[in-house]
Amino acid sequence: MHFYVRKRRTTPAVIIVALIDVLIVLVIFLLVTTTFKQQAALKLALPESTQAHKPGANENPPFVVSINTNGIYFVDKTAVTFDQLQDRLNQEVSKNPNLVLAINADEDAPWGKVVKIRDAAAVAKIKSLVAFTKETQKQ
Repeated sequence: MHFYVRKRRTTPAVIIVALIDVLIVLVIFLLVTTTFKQQAALKLALPESTQAHKPGANENPPFVVSINTNGIYFVDKTAVTFDQLQDRLNQEVSKNPNLVLAINADEDAPWGKVVKIRDAAAVAKIKSLVAFTKETQKQ
C-alpha cells in the first residue's frame, strides 16, 4: 500500500495592516452616513406658564418669530430687521388670511420688542397671536 504523504503547509499570515485600513474605511463611512441630532439654532429660556400647551401636530402651523436676549428678531433661524419682519408678515397674510403668529421670545428678551411684534401683527391684520411658553415645574 502506498500512502500519499502530505507536506505540511505553513500557516497563513494575517496581514494586520490591511485589516486596519479596512476598519478605518468602515469607520469613516459610518461617520459620514450617520445622521446627527438636530439642535435648535437659538437657545431660548422660555417663560413658564400654568396654561402652557404641549406642542403637537397642527394642520396650519404658525408663523414663528423668535426674539433672543439681545432683542434681535429671527424668522426661520435668520436674523431680520423690524421692517423686514413687517414685510414678511404682510406677505404671509396675503398667502394665508388665517395666519397664526407665534412669538418665541426668551424670558429675558426686551418687552418692547414683543410689543412691536404685536403692533406689526395688528398692522398686517393677523387675528390670532400666540406665545410659546414652557410648563411650570410641578412640585
